[in-house]
Amino acid sequence: MLRGSTEEQRHQFAVRMLEKAGVPPDPALLAAFGAVRREDFVGPPPWLLSSHGGYRRAPSEGVDCLYDDVLVALDALRGVNNGSPSLHALGIHALSPKPGERVCHIGAGTGYYSAILAEMVGAGGHVTAVEYDAGLAARAEACLAGRANVEVVRGNGLEWPQDDVDIVYVNFAVDQPAGPWVDRLEPGGRLLFPLGVPIFEERGMRPIYSAMAGYLLVQREEHGYAARFIESVSFVWAEGAQFSDWASHARLRTAFADNWRAVRSLRWKQPEQPDEWYSEDDWGLSTHPPGRIADPEVPGEFPS
Repeated sequence: MLRGSTEEQRHQFAVRMLEKAGVPPDPALLAAFGAVRREDFVGPPPWLLSSHGGYRRAPSEGVDCLYDDVLVALDALRGVNNGSPSLHALGIHALSPKPGERVCHIGAGTGYYSAILAEMVGAGGHVTAVEYDAGLAARAEACLAGRANVEVVRGNGLEWPQDDVDIVYVNFAVDQPAGPWVDRLEPGGRLLFPLGVPIFEERGMRPIYSAMAGYLLVQREEHGYAARFIESVSFVWAEGAQFSDWASHARLRTAFADNWRAVRSLRWKQPEQPDEWYSEDDWGLSTHPPGRIADPEVPGEFPS
């Protein structure tokens, strides 16, 4: 019989993951990581752990091996994993979920991080866990069945959320934000998603991942959208997404070669502004704060 994890084991795991992520004291996040049993979301052993671009069998069938910063295969043929706990600790800390908030978790897999988000927003909050793959969505429904504040949706994450929310948390890479991710944010709402360019490998042989990407945190403010990259990341590429053209990818690669950590705002459905870090017709990223546009005649100055 498979023995489950203990409360103390999960607490120590949570402490290590937050420390590894460089997260300052966050009691709510620590408690949420400590409350959720990871073994309930990764299927029965033997488990496959991501290793050097492939997979290796877990060293044992005891749950101890799950309570480390390891990626556990959910669908090894498609390269879909229950991802790095320390990276998700960093991301969820940046989003700072509060009791009573509404969250849309997109690319939820089997729902492990959806459960952690549900712990943080509490009974008065709500989590919509969106998963594109029918098999994974069915598994998420089973894993999250006892959580009244979670709804699992089998759907295209580029079309969600469909109601206004406080948080959108995206767990696959894209080369542009989907409209609902930004349009459905409440004032003060936060969005975190991996923005980057894809790497194409042999179809039918290996999955598609991001070649380079950054975790982009966006917050809706009174005068626009604040934005900053919190970490460089590698994620499986979005299923069901339309790719931008190669010229856009080349420009985004060039932008990442510049000072990507200097990004401070997202332009959304507004005309292009001078001196943007990256620009498309209806969106762009700037090193200037939201609502402040650089004067092209006076470098470094802002209009009053």
